[in-house]
Amino acid sequence: MSIPLDSEKIRRLVAGFLREDVGTGDLTTNSIVPAALRAEGRFVARQDCILAGIDIIPYVFELLDPSAQRTLIGRDGERVFAGRPIARVRGRARALLTGERVALNILQRLSGIATLTNQFVQAVRSTKARILDTRKTTPGWRTLEKYAVRCGGGYNHRIGLFDAILIKDNHLAVAGGVKPSVERARRQTAPNIPLEVEISTPDQLREALELRVNHVLLDNMTPGQVRRCIGLIRQESGGRKVIVECSGGINLRSVKHFAHAGADWISVGALTHSAPATDISFEIDLV
Repeated sequence: MSIPLDSEKIRRLVAGFLREDVGTGDLTTNSIVPAALRAEGRFVARQDCILAGIDIIPYVFELLDPSAQRTLIGRDGERVFAGRPIARVRGRARALLTGERVALNILQRLSGIATLTNQFVQAVRSTKARILDTRKTTPGWRTLEKYAVRCGGGYNHRIGLFDAILIKDNHLAVAGGVKPSVERARRQTAPNIPLEVEISTPDQLREALELRVNHVLLDNMTPGQVRRCIGLIRQESGGRKVIVECSGGINLRSVKHFAHAGADWISVGALTHSAPATDISFEIDLV
């Protein structure tokens, strides 16, 4: 699976992770492992999962040992089963031991996100609904975590506050409601900037439709309420396509009900804030 990564950005992130962990030096490794010693390490999946982060692992060991040889057996976005080796790295033993934790943190965290995302994707596979992430990401990890969502078959919502307008409930409360919020946003931004409004009531939805808003977020509604809102959109949109997004406490048990209610997009914060880490080990032998 080919999933875009900004290599320079990833390199900078990984360098920062290593600085955080290594600091002024790996005291344990440097004190007991001879500098000339060479070894091979194998990453092994200890549970079934969707891989994410394999393409990032080379950056870790490249920064610690430019001569290290990496063999990627698994591919990001691939389903693998427990017991399968997914990557090998051969080089200075010190580099392997020093980079082990950072590499595992990346693999375990991102594969956990990809695996959970794929569970949501599979739950709605017979519908038109797309599974999206949110901005509920770990500070500093957003690029990586949203990459993992893509590996799991999900889609990225906004990368940040800068690439779309999403008028949420607190914006509406401060700005005075749907109409003044939408009108001000349109005056202040280019027409090609996506604009979405969070809707909590049918009256807000009617107001948004009168303003010809083409993307609404139905937040914290039940599937039945979503279905009724979609019916209202069909009646009052004049035939325009209106993207209907749902969010708010949606889990693996309930997501299919929102999909069958007619949602186009279903955004799930849990993909990035609650995914359990995948069990992956790193086994080292001398060569």
